[in-house]
Amino acid sequence: MSMEFPDLRTWVVFYLISFVVLLVAAFLSSQGVMLWVSLFLVILIVGVNFYTVFNQIKTHAARRDLQRSLTEDLERGTKEDESEKKS
Repeated sequence: MSMEFPDLRTWVVFYLISFVVLLVAAFLSSQGVMLWVSLFLVILIVGVNFYTVFNQIKTHAARRDLQRSLTEDLERGTKEDESEKKS
């Protein structure tokens, strides 16, 4: 199953921002101050990443089903076309 990423730059920026926030959370927890803030940041980033990837998978599946429903009745080179060409 291949997935298309039409806005690759948006994904790169999104994950770079996520990585920076996780680095800040790691720094805060290593210093021993504001542990609840670092835990909240980690939970927030993991939740947002899960939500966006889940929505992309749902969107891709819906698009694939729509394309399948639009093209299910189309056949190339049917017998009717061949008989019309011979006449």
